[in-house]
Amino acid sequence: MSNTIYQALAVIVPMIIAIVFHEIAHGWVARALGDPTAAERGRLSLNPIKHVDLFGTIILPGMLKLVGAPVFGWAKPVPVDFSRLRDPRWGMVLVAIAGPAMNIALALLAALTAKLLIPMVQGSEVIAFIGLNLINFIQINLFLALFNMIPLPPFDGSRVLAGFLPDGLREKFQGLDRYALMIMLAALVLLPQLGPQFDVIRRLVMPPFIWAFTGLLTFVGIA
Repeated sequence: MSNTIYQALAVIVPMIIAIVFHEIAHGWVARALGDPTAAERGRLSLNPIKHVDLFGTIILPGMLKLVGAPVFGWAKPVPVDFSRLRDPRWGMVLVAIAGPAMNIALALLAALTAKLLIPMVQGSEVIAFIGLNLINFIQINLFLALFNMIPLPPFDGSRVLAGFLPDGLREKFQGLDRYALMIMLAALVLLPQLGPQFDVIRRLVMPPFIWAFTGLLTFVGIA
């Protein structure tokens, strides 16, 4: 297997798993809180085909890994009708938190598994590939959890923030959802061009990511 394909697969496979479970977690919590929309539309399935976005889940993460950039991506959003939640305001917050919380749980599970497998890596290409996938899985899940908590539309963090705003301000803030794509492009592409102090990922996401990732690698025994 060529090194490029090897590296790409070691990112794409963990990315698909991380994003699929992230989206399903939103649907699971929404259903538990009164909104069965995702279940009604068959979006609580573990079948990745129902969730994968060709560009956001496969092509973009692979390209980012190959150029050494932080790896992120997205899947087809699980549909949630917040008006069907028993408590729309705080239910929205819990549904939003569910995705990043799932990613953190998956990162911890991967770290525990890697700690058991690392001693067996030598002499086994299969175990080595699994180990690389697990390390990438930790990295991807931690980054996705923190990346999605950016408090701007369309990220999960914006819905968490909205839940804590006063009624009038919350409605105005939620109105920004219609500009979600423009806000994301401005925050991630345009603002960093003005200088490193405006780089949202570098300033808000990377410091806690590096701290958490380094801590888990130390736990695994390879830091």
